[in-house]
Amino acid sequence: MVAATGGLASACGSGGSGGDRIKIGYVSPVSGPLSPFAETDEFIINSVRDHFANNPIPVGGRTYPVEILHRDSQSDPGRAADLAADLILNERVHMILVSSTPETSNPVSDQCEANGVPCVATITPWQPWFQGRGGQPDRPFNWTYLFFWGLEDIEAVYADMWDQLDTNKVAGALWPADSDGLSWGDPATGFPPAVAARGYRMVDPGNFPTGTQDFTRHIAELQRADAQILVGVPTPEDFATFWRQAAAQNYRPRIVTIAKALPFPSAVEAIGRPLAENLGSDVWWSPNHPFSSSLTRQSSKQLGDAYTAATGRQWTMPMAFIHALFEVAAKAFASVSEIDDRQGLSRAIATMRIDSIVGTLDWTRGPVPNVAKTPLVGGQWRAGARFPFELQIVSNAQHPDIPTAGRLTAL
Repeated sequence: MVAATGGLASACGSGGSGGDRIKIGYVSPVSGPLSPFAETDEFIINSVRDHFANNPIPVGGRTYPVEILHRDSQSDPGRAADLAADLILNERVHMILVSSTPETSNPVSDQCEANGVPCVATITPWQPWFQGRGGQPDRPFNWTYLFFWGLEDIEAVYADMWDQLDTNKVAGALWPADSDGLSWGDPATGFPPAVAARGYRMVDPGNFPTGTQDFTRHIAELQRADAQILVGVPTPEDFATFWRQAAAQNYRPRIVTIAKALPFPSAVEAIGRPLAENLGSDVWWSPNHPFSSSLTRQSSKQLGDAYTAATGRQWTMPMAFIHALFEVAAKAFASVSEIDDRQGLSRAIATMRIDSIVGTLDWTRGPVPNVAKTPLVGGQWRAGARFPFELQIVSNAQHPDIPTAGRLTAL
């Protein structure tokens, strides 16, 4: 593993590649169990490259072309850290962008913080990213930033979805033994106290390692408790394994709200009918969201339609957040006078407010330093007309400006 070296780079806030182009590193899980998060990366990166080829970024009175160096973490935190270190120390990038779960975002952000390189992360709830890396409200990070929602948002969205149907208010947990699962299932700060305040009781069969092949014990405990609601944050592969075994063992809750595994059409289609019908998930973005890109001026619908036209596949939520990473990067570089001004880039992000394809990002509002929040609504997968399943928004209590297509339906 390449060691992180802060020292002079952190002290002087420079040390990038200089030269005649802006170099941006981007790390995501193209392969491995988290690969659905990066399914649209190639399309977004190619479209952003095309945009920058025709619209170089103005910095200090001149324009610079942009080079994007994309690296695959293979869903491995150690590899993600190594790739970030290589981008910093060998490729001499000016900024790093990273996406998709704490397993990718946290190690990359840590390398950037240690080496004094501006970094923007997304698609990671702010608590596992900020608190999981030792962040304190009175001691903010110097170089690393995030935009996404937090546990308080998904707790509110899921509870609003649950309130739409009559149940016994017993929610079974499916928490993996990773950063997300430990954070979401924390008995003091995670889902248990939040849903208890809404009148729900949680049953937690215990954390499980990624790649678990036998969920018999978990299913039996949820059946004994008559958990009519299922909530969790497993990988797509783990949830598919669990859900098929649950069906075989006659466990069928009335409501399923699963993060991480179910935002992706490919993951839902892999489960297939009838098992995947009416499964619920959080919705970070959709083509129906009323937002547009500050970079290309595309509306949310135009971005989703462009992806389908180019690939024949259905839009996915991560695509807009990856696009927004480059919106933030472009605005940060346009705010400094030299492409090597790392401290200036960091300050530009820390004080940035930008209307992006995923909504307004405002790092001056918190909820903690280094974090900007994005809106969250709830959805349910239903049989589609053009694609096997289509995600319909069924809960917008927190953001009524985002339209719904009806209410939650029981499984």
